[in-house]
Amino acid sequence: MKNIIIRIGCSKSYIAIAGILAICIVIVVLFSFSSGDNNNASPPSNILAKTPYIPDKISFSGEEVPLQYFDVHESLEKEIIINAYWHSQTILYLKKANRYFPLIEPILKANNIPDDFKYIVVAESGFSDVVSPAGAAGFWHFLESTGREYGLEINNEVDERYNLEKATDAACRYFHESFALYKSWTLVAASYNGGRSGIDKQISRQGENNFYDLLFAEETQRYIYRILAFKIVMENPELYGFILNKEELYKPIPYNELKINDGIEDMGIFAKQNGTNYKILKYLNPWLRDIKLTNPQKKEYIIKIPLPNCREM
Repeated sequence: MKNIIIRIGCSKSYIAIAGILAICIVIVVLFSFSSGDNNNASPPSNILAKTPYIPDKISFSGEEVPLQYFDVHESLEKEIIINAYWHSQTILYLKKANRYFPLIEPILKANNIPDDFKYIVVAESGFSDVVSPAGAAGFWHFLESTGREYGLEINNEVDERYNLEKATDAACRYFHESFALYKSWTLVAASYNGGRSGIDKQISRQGENNFYDLLFAEETQRYIYRILAFKIVMENPELYGFILNKEELYKPIPYNELKINDGIEDMGIFAKQNGTNYKILKYLNPWLRDIKLTNPQKKEYIIKIPLPNCREM
């Protein structure tokens, strides 16, 4: 009986030792796989990240950006990094720009506003008719009071902040008034975000009149650099890894213009009478804010009527 007990004890010891050896072998094998040629391995391309290209020179509306200053360089670099790696947003901006820049650019040109100001639309709304927490609306993000000040009709049936052409004209009037004050397109753009009173306050307080020498609240401080980053990335998308074929860009929607100086009782019926539906009529005319247009003053409005098959890809 005693011998049997000893053999069993020995067997348990052998099993325990064998188990420990097996665990050691597994650890060694796993370690060799994980660290074998790790020093020579390249990281997977889908997690590769690096500082994007920062140009040596850049200007806004013909005004040179002093990139030799560390604070200016780092501020611009920050916004380029954000937009170069915010892929979903930047891809959509590139697609939408092909549809909307052709509507904005000729109005800026006709009003002698530098072409770079089209990037304010990207910074303000990203080509979307969103409403800000403060109530600013449309691509150019006009507040209701400011919109009326610059000639836009705003009521329950019509809100011309959503009329891209009229809102762009109104923005141009603002830009000209600001340029008469500051003689700097960079400060004009900053004033569109911070307001003229905010710009004037900091110029007076700090004794400087160059945007890049002034300190503003964070949103206004970043504003110009965001615009510059949009310009740099959107003008050189391939350089930042955005490869879009022309066919992938959103195409302008073809339409005819219909002048009316009367009311419209039902927009749905009106749309069908003109060969479209309410959804597409509103897409082209987001400034029409109601299902009807009473127009008691018999004003003339221009309504975009989509051409047949405009929805076809």
